[in-house]
Amino acid sequence: MSEYVVEAIDLNKKFKDTYAVSNINMKIRKGDIYGFIGSNGAGKSTTLKMIAGLMFPTSGEIKLFGEKRNVYTPRRIGALIENAGIYPHLSAYDNMDILATSMGLKNKQKLIELLNLVHLDPKSKKKAKKFSLGMKQRLGIAMALLGSPDLLILDEPINGLDPEGIREIREVIQKLNEEKDMTIIISSHILGELSKVATRYGIIRSGKMIEELTAKQLEEKCRNYISIVVQEPSLVIPVLEKELHICDYLVHENNEIRVFDDIDSMEISLALARHQVAISQIVYQKQDLESYFLEKIGKDGVKYD
Repeated sequence: MSEYVVEAIDLNKKFKDTYAVSNINMKIRKGDIYGFIGSNGAGKSTTLKMIAGLMFPTSGEIKLFGEKRNVYTPRRIGALIENAGIYPHLSAYDNMDILATSMGLKNKQKLIELLNLVHLDPKSKKKAKKFSLGMKQRLGIAMALLGSPDLLILDEPINGLDPEGIREIREVIQKLNEEKDMTIIISSHILGELSKVATRYGIIRSGKMIEELTAKQLEEKCRNYISIVVQEPSLVIPVLEKELHICDYLVHENNEIRVFDDIDSMEISLALARHQVAISQIVYQKQDLESYFLEKIGKDGVKYD
């Protein structure tokens, strides 16, 4: 049995002359909460629609649960992408009941259990058109869970919600993952919240997968450092290694060297001055989750709510 619930191989989606998704390779393991991150128009929703079976790829392959998509695959996937198709004049229970009937599901108790799971009252007669955005999102998740899926896909489920609504959605996601071992893909612009639940990340930019990494790997990358900008990085490295005994550093782009060792920036400045190495800039940087992703995906269209 494959360890991957989702495996995308050289996935492409072309609209007329434009590739919305270009050679995407993605691997999602069973039990992952996979945070899918990218700016507006980066190709997140298109990729998720192809995984959910709502859109066909132009080329490439998607394996689900270790197999090519087949007639049984849709039963194992629940998705909330763009909107849940809620009937505004019906209550939460009645919306669930209509969808359950269309799916051939007869277990009414299941509807009550799912509504309770997402903190919606099954007995309430309140019409969906009077729901808050958070209530609609939670109803959408309950509807996506009707078929008891092994994979749940949520596209921007917390976008536009107030802090209480975000907390409620986060609790539902964590409960599904912990108690049912459900694999969840969640895209979001709210990176601080995403970091509270995600166990693995995929970063997409302009339709291309830039990086996949675990939460632990991300934590290691988001370290504080001293940024040194010079004209000739090659002149700095011998001073760092031989005189200051610095081992943990990275030569970055734009003639920048990042020093992660615990050392005072003044000590570095004095050592470089003794060797007549001109410094354009030396500054202590505190790198957090948002700054890391901003560096990866660019500033265009990114929101950090």
